[in-house]
Amino acid sequence: MDAHTLLGSQIPEPAKSSYAPLISPAGAGASPSRLEVRWARHLDEVRQVQRLRHAVFAGEMGARLQTSLPGHDIDAFDDFCEHLMVCDAQRGVVIGTYRLLTPAQAQRAGGLYSDQEFDLAALQAWRPRMVELGRSCVHASHRQGGVILALWGALAEFMQRNRLDAMVGCASIPMQYPGLAHGEGPARVWQQLRQTHLAAPELLVTPRVALPEQLAHVSAGEASVEPPALIQGYLRTGAKVLGAPAWDSDFNTADLPIMMRMQDLPARYQRLFSRRP
Repeated sequence: MDAHTLLGSQIPEPAKSSYAPLISPAGAGASPSRLEVRWARHLDEVRQVQRLRHAVFAGEMGARLQTSLPGHDIDAFDDFCEHLMVCDAQRGVVIGTYRLLTPAQAQRAGGLYSDQEFDLAALQAWRPRMVELGRSCVHASHRQGGVILALWGALAEFMQRNRLDAMVGCASIPMQYPGLAHGEGPARVWQQLRQTHLAAPELLVTPRVALPEQLAHVSAGEASVEPPALIQGYLRTGAKVLGAPAWDSDFNTADLPIMMRMQDLPARYQRLFSRRP
């Protein structure tokens, strides 16, 4: 769950917290394509993650990244996050990633990444037991179910081990959809999802920079626009949309605020997220 999804500052050492990250047991996340799932253990591994993010966000999406190291996507939150990696075990390269900001680390960081894009006052009571997912991406040659399943298996164990109740973040929608005016695609997606997947009123948040005013009147009924695949996946797990998207001009995306509460998981996902280590 993140702004800038496809399916930081200098870091002296890996992010530390009171939470217990999954330290890849042998064979964890294994599949016929030989995937290895683990948490970044030192700066070199974090740099690998940041290079992958740069290749996807800047190289593919054309994002304008403010970075202190060429060829790397680095922001001020990286120092405080746990970085989850999926690696191609044969080639020894990172092919997928998520970063997680725990409640304790969010306090040290001065807030969540999502606080920059939204007024999250409605979520105040959830902050002590809510983790933020961010900067998720998968290498272009590995965007199939195995990598996403490997990432989600590790996320499930992380949530269970640390007794966290919710995941929150932003999910990106491209501003440009084929055949539609700039920004019309995400506006239609929002109008559709607000009818079917909107959170309860007490959980709604407000974007700090909303989509252009004229897009507020786009009708969802004109033509159905399919949300990005990862957003569809979140919604299948019971995630809810927390309100209208924010506009990120650097990434040229509409960022939809999404929250997944463990209590809302469908039965088949409850089994995944309640496994005991």
